[in-house]
Amino acid sequence: MLKASSLYIVIIISFVIAVICSSLIAAAYFYRLNYQKKFRYDRLQNNLQSGINLMLSEREIAYREIEKISLFDNDADSVITGKLPWGVFDIGIVRAFIQQDTLQKSFMIAKNIDSAKWVALYLIDEDRPLSVSGQTLIRGNVCIPKAGIRAAYVDGKAYKGDAKFVDGHIYNSERAIPAFGKQRLEQLNVAFSDTSRSSSFPVGDTLVENSFFKPTRFMKADDISVIKNTGIKNNIVLYADTTLYIDSTNHLDHIVIFAKSVVFGQGFKGNCQVFARDSIIVGKGSVFTYPSCIGLLPESNQKTGMPPKINIGEATRFEGIIFCYEKEKPAIPTIVSLGKKNKITGQVYVQGTVSLKDSVEINGSITCQKFLYQSNTSSYENFLINTRLNTKALSLYYLTSDLLPVTGKKKKILLWLEGN
Repeated sequence: MLKASSLYIVIIISFVIAVICSSLIAAAYFYRLNYQKKFRYDRLQNNLQSGINLMLSEREIAYREIEKISLFDNDADSVITGKLPWGVFDIGIVRAFIQQDTLQKSFMIAKNIDSAKWVALYLIDEDRPLSVSGQTLIRGNVCIPKAGIRAAYVDGKAYKGDAKFVDGHIYNSERAIPAFGKQRLEQLNVAFSDTSRSSSFPVGDTLVENSFFKPTRFMKADDISVIKNTGIKNNIVLYADTTLYIDSTNHLDHIVIFAKSVVFGQGFKGNCQVFARDSIIVGKGSVFTYPSCIGLLPESNQKTGMPPKINIGEATRFEGIIFCYEKEKPAIPTIVSLGKKNKITGQVYVQGTVSLKDSVEINGSITCQKFLYQSNTSSYENFLINTRLNTKALSLYYLTSDLLPVTGKKKKILLWLEGN
């Protein structure tokens, strides 16, 4: 005859078995749930990468138009792509979704450099030689006038560089610099007058930010000429009809500015693309991080007495593109002035004159019509004095804009902006 305690033992053992079985069932359920979640996430990642690859292909995508693409001829695997012009570059936006699950990325698109066209220096041929003095260094291929290159003695400085003058091949230049990209120029010129969607710039805000997954925010500085103590970030285009002063207390990050003139305060630090009609002045000791751009696009019919100019203050570090475009040759040449001890990493491309102070360093490339060096007593044309031009110091991963003629055909991701 069984003892009464045996029944309790059976109940306890049954309860333990039930708990173990329930745990196994729950573990299997959650494992399957996580497996399905991971599988869906990996599938979304693959679809997102497919959408990015489509954006970087040779397939043309219209600006500011959203396109839904079914990857495998079914609605389950789809991506949405969009592209907008962003200064001298493009912004790509890709969303991959399966039912309610979505992954998205925004990124800046640029192009590789055509190595066949890449030179450290392109100086147009005006039947005058290029003269070098002091500790001038030229490393990379050059295109210079047929008159060649020679050593010179200026301001008590004799040439102390390499006897070959150029560490690279020397080619003859043409009488005009290679042409700018027409489509990108047209986009920039149209953008100067495209203010119909602009709202007033918020006064007193400490941070103005707009995601690239939202529509571009256009703002116009109607009632202010000085911006101070403000952070402006991402998908924002700022306009000004007059001179806009940007103090060093501001922090700009991946924004675009169109104005008549722009002045950056001494010691400014940030990342932006700024385009002006009359002038751009950068205070000394400023830092512009890659990929920044400073561009001057004078109006062909402007009647101001002073020539358009870009003036980069001394001891400034700039990473990106500095350019000046002139549709018609002006009576007084446009001047781009690079101050003493400037360090430019990227490209300087000027339809006009480049004025170089002492100890300018360009890690990349410079193209212009003429050099100007001014001492306390005299001016010298096509003289490089204590100037370092070193294309080999530029990163192999440097990408450029289709605005410049050295651009290759392959589109690449210049910078990841936002995403999950």
